[in-house]
Amino acid sequence: MAFTALEKNILKSKGLTEALLKKLEKAGVKSRDEFKTVGDAATLAQLVPGLGAENASSIMAWATGGAGGGGGPVVVDSADVVYCVHCKTKQPKDYSSGDLCVSCGKQAEPILSCYWCSRSGPGKFCRSCGAEFVATAELDLAIHLKREGLPKDDIPKKLKAMSAAEKEALWGRIRKSRG
Repeated sequence: MAFTALEKNILKSKGLTEALLKKLEKAGVKSRDEFKTVGDAATLAQLVPGLGAENASSIMAWATGGAGGGGGPVVVDSADVVYCVHCKTKQPKDYSSGDLCVSCGKQAEPILSCYWCSRSGPGKFCRSCGAEFVATAELDLAIHLKREGLPKDDIPKKLKAMSAAEKEALWGRIRKSRG
């Protein structure tokens, strides 16, 4: 087995010269799979004198599929798994909506109210009508925009795009309509 032309070009782009490539092959690394036996960047740098730690790290990441290598393990979770919105910790199987996170102690999946259908629930979208939830502090603004005739999907986008001054002006219109 030997490196393909493409693999040689990749290794050269990662800092290997033709001379270093020959040293690598002389050390016994003649294919991408053999980098797994090398194990880590420090060992690779020792095997190929003159390579340098940074280039060795880049080569190992590519060869083993590590960080920056486009690979790594694929994790598949079940549909009912819940991660805390604050610290991203996976919640236990007996978790139910409204419970506090086992790691940070905050509400793992806050219960939000929907500006469109007035139902509430966890997550990022309403399970009744499909509207994207808005921050609780902006719920009244979203309801007002709904009354003004904005489409359901445009309201969260509009609120995110609004400046603080624009939101304050909208609050002024809401106060005026209530008074």
